[in-house]
Amino acid sequence: MTVTAKARRLNLPGGISLRVERRALAVGALLAVVALALAVLLIGTGDFPIAPWDVVQTLLGNGTPANDFIVNDLRLPRVLVALLVGAALGMSGAVFQSVSRNPLGSPDLLGFGYGSAVGALVVIILFKGDATEVAVGALVGGVLAGLAVYLLAYKRGIQGYRLVLVGIGASAMLIAVIQCLITKAQMVEATRAMVWLTGSLAGRDWAQVWPLLALCAVVFPLVLGQGRALRMMEMGDDAAYALGVRVERTRLLLMLAAIVLTTAASAAAGPISFVALAAPQLARRLTRSPGGSLLTAALMGSVLLLVSDWASQRAFGADQLPVGVVTGLVGGVYLLWLLVTERKAGRI
Repeated sequence: MTVTAKARRLNLPGGISLRVERRALAVGALLAVVALALAVLLIGTGDFPIAPWDVVQTLLGNGTPANDFIVNDLRLPRVLVALLVGAALGMSGAVFQSVSRNPLGSPDLLGFGYGSAVGALVVIILFKGDATEVAVGALVGGVLAGLAVYLLAYKRGIQGYRLVLVGIGASAMLIAVIQCLITKAQMVEATRAMVWLTGSLAGRDWAQVWPLLALCAVVFPLVLGQGRALRMMEMGDDAAYALGVRVERTRLLLMLAAIVLTTAASAAAGPISFVALAAPQLARRLTRSPGGSLLTAALMGSVLLLVSDWASQRAFGADQLPVGVVTGLVGGVYLLWLLVTERKAGRI
């Protein structure tokens, strides 16, 4: 580990190095503590409440049989899915906003989530597949939509506003396909499709945790290892070329990784809106960093989704809402605030 006056450089196995600013490191550590505290609180919350200390003891293997069943079999998988989905969305949002150099360059607005929705609905409505097949369909649909947007936006390289405009156009087309599929569906399949489209963490178990955890374990280090090149690309392609960055190769690699993260999150929990849009911006304001902060954005995404999941279970009385509805309500207000702020700053 190399330490400088303003930043730390972490040298990881495989030749990967991370440059972490001190404030970003402090904010990231604080967000990690908040995420863990929220996770313990969520695990202990429910019809059978469990004290935080008992939750920790159960997670360490010292709980009663009843607590062990409730914590490890019923509630822990849901919380882990929320942590991983939030982190995946936060990191993918940070990548796309940096690549497009636009705060609106979020997977929500570029059509990748809708691509996953089309893939999932094709499996549900046309093939009547089970939950695993729906997840695979969502993954394939999101990746195909991402590749299509990239190819359509490519013209001697990727330009930020062109990528956003092509993504918005793709979103409109995919929404039309979703509506067409639902109108053609029978009542049972249409109901199942609408439930999936709301985005929910209810009923998530270890079958969703392990594939998502394995994918994040591979993709997160890959994206973090390209963080320095991403910061240079934010200064402009010419400057990045001059500093030795292979711009198009790096951009394609990062976009593919972010597309995989977005579609994997959608496959595990359905479309969760606005987390990918809001998390990088909130992380950037906390760290006061001029560029994207990938790890902090991922942690912020986890915190946002855990808070939203708690609100979906406890803030509406006896009626529980899908977490996708809560993020949509909060995210709509955030998007309006962001548009007004960016317009006043003259960036849009």
